[in-house]
Amino acid sequence: MRDHSKQTPSKSSALWLVTASYLMALSIGWLILAYAPIAEPISRMLLADVVATAVIFGWSVWYDNSSFYDAYWSVIPPAIVGYWILSADPGLQTLRVAGVVIVICIWGIRLTWNWARGWDGLGHEDWRYVGFRQSFPRVYWLISFTGIHLFPTLIVFLSLVAVYPALTPDSRPIGLIDALALIVGLAGIALEWVADDQLRSFTTGSKKSGETLRTGLWRYSRHPNYLGEIMIWWSMYLFGLAASPEWAKWALVAPLAMTGMFVFVTIPMLERRSLERRSNYQKVVDETSMLIPLPPRNQHR
Repeated sequence: MRDHSKQTPSKSSALWLVTASYLMALSIGWLILAYAPIAEPISRMLLADVVATAVIFGWSVWYDNSSFYDAYWSVIPPAIVGYWILSADPGLQTLRVAGVVIVICIWGIRLTWNWARGWDGLGHEDWRYVGFRQSFPRVYWLISFTGIHLFPTLIVFLSLVAVYPALTPDSRPIGLIDALALIVGLAGIALEWVADDQLRSFTTGSKKSGETLRTGLWRYSRHPNYLGEIMIWWSMYLFGLAASPEWAKWALVAPLAMTGMFVFVTIPMLERRSLERRSNYQKVVDETSMLIPLPPRNQHR
């Protein structure tokens, strides 16, 4: 169980602690990249990513709060892409690289800001983590490392490997698939941005207990923010496909795995909780599409 006798730092102090943890993780990850005896760039980056994850896990254990990891999802991908670009040989397809950078950086900055403004500080921990603590107290930190820290790191890394050919000089010339990738990525950012802002306005405004957001994008999809997130990773895959169709044949597993994680793990967990806590949520499920925005079903019955 958590030790509640310790004084919880203010949100501003907690954000500084999280910032310090990420600076430490990035610094140690950079040392791995600089000195690890691994020539192959993807394997070297994977090692650095896993070690950086372990650093954040150490902070999670020290402060007894696994939500230290929450920002890792959006902070690390731009750093990985940036390193691959800076370490590449001359001859990159400049417009393609610019497209990847635009999508991954706008997405990362926006999502990190959205997390920071909504996070309550170290007095708060994601409800899923709290559930794991209560259900598996003896092995919680093993679950935290493997399921909360390492698994997301690996699935995001796999999704970034899909875009790797776009960041190398031997990629194909820019073409229509690149344009499609950019459109999908920017549309995903816009969808997630609007959905998150609508959700924040709803949760911070006046509402009845147990009420569910059913206006704006949320009238047509139960999880429009997750659809936007999924589109980002399909955008990365499409950039990789444009650069190297041969690479993309096996890299297709990356966006499929990301989509599967949301559809079969993240969304079901959230919906089970909503069904338990909101008496009208089954009606929302019956009337509203899960992901793809569609007109509400049978709303006037």
